[in-house]
Amino acid sequence: MKSTLFFLAVVLVLPVLAFADDDHHKGTKQLSVVVNDIYKNSCGSCHFAYQPGLLPSKSWVKILDEPDAHPGGNVSLDEKAKSEVRNYLIQNSAENSHSKRSKKIMNSIGSDAPVRISEIPYIKHKHHEIKQEVFARKAIGSRANCIACHRSAESGGYDDDDVVIPK
Repeated sequence: MKSTLFFLAVVLVLPVLAFADDDHHKGTKQLSVVVNDIYKNSCGSCHFAYQPGLLPSKSWVKILDEPDAHPGGNVSLDEKAKSEVRNYLIQNSAENSHSKRSKKIMNSIGSDAPVRISEIPYIKHKHHEIKQEVFARKAIGSRANCIACHRSAESGGYDDDDVVIPK
């Protein structure tokens, strides 16, 4: 009788324990929402304020510190603002993110420091079936305009199921 009760307890408790694991250690595909107001307002005034988890820290530093590295031209922030933005981007960069997508980005770039998210091998692979003509549509403009198709990009979602490609 005792062994039967023990067996039942084990059989009933183990699945509960297995489902109680929230899998935070495995990460989520969702990227963290941009919360730094200086970054959001300064960078977001010209283009979509990309989540820091889309690039490694060395890429963000390169974009901020090397005048010709930023795809849209020199980043013009005063030193205090630039320092705050740099710290924010480094702390939340791809190698410091818990996002599965960031991990895949890091695995795909090796030791490179890309300055264009659209040039990351993982991102290129995810978009390989989309022709250049699609990105050139007026409603999209370029590969850099993630939010044109990824409707939940601003909240960190880039799942294929949420994509709507404008005509």
